[in-house]
Amino acid sequence: MTDLVYEQPLNEKIRSYLRLEYLNKQLGNNLNHDHQHRCFYPLFSLCELSERCDYRNEVLKDIERNLLQLGKWQELDHVDSEQIEFYIQSLAQAREQLQRPERCGSQLKQDRFLSALRQRFGMPGACCNFDLPQLHFWLAKPWEERQQDYQAWISHFDPLLTPITLLLQLTRSTAHFDNATAHAGFYQGDSAQALSLVRVKVDAAHGCYPTISGHRNRYAIHFVQFDQQRHSDRSIEFLLATCA
Repeated sequence: MTDLVYEQPLNEKIRSYLRLEYLNKQLGNNLNHDHQHRCFYPLFSLCELSERCDYRNEVLKDIERNLLQLGKWQELDHVDSEQIEFYIQSLAQAREQLQRPERCGSQLKQDRFLSALRQRFGMPGACCNFDLPQLHFWLAKPWEERQQDYQAWISHFDPLLTPITLLLQLTRSTAHFDNATAHAGFYQGDSAQALSLVRVKVDAAHGCYPTISGHRNRYAIHFVQFDQQRHSDRSIEFLLATCA
């Protein structure tokens, strides 16, 4: 078996970031492999999220806060100055891209092909060629052409997804995994420092998965046996990281 990492956001901002990161990974997977019509599901989900909420102001505030913190770290001894400089330059470039007035993904609303597909994709079994002949035509194109189309569509979201990837990397880097034990399948912790993300790494050979709950200063982890779908009464060894 293998170690699996589970993450639980402790505030709405990180919750939104993780959802966008998840969709970004799906976009990348669909760009590298031909998944036929399934490639449109993460694209349309991202369109809907970006239309429902303009994340730019929140992300720009986060970029400024992290640039300030990185600048302070740069003055310390025994730090990885190259790594810090990489994040400073990357965040500065991302800030410049995100400050453009056009909302991410807004141009895709003018794409008649995507608009027609999006109206139908929410319906069960609506991808038949008699429902969407234009999709049937597009799927018959060579993979290289469809790959170029897909790259052009998802590139509209790069100004948003690139800084979110960097910000989540920095968030995860604030804590290392430490050994922990859930006695009778339960673990509880607290922190004087406000937390934003709890990460649990557990060997799948245990046959269980964690359900994590909490808020800024306190969290609880319950392990559930997958086969029985009930709380485990065994002691579970796992790795824990609590990120600020």
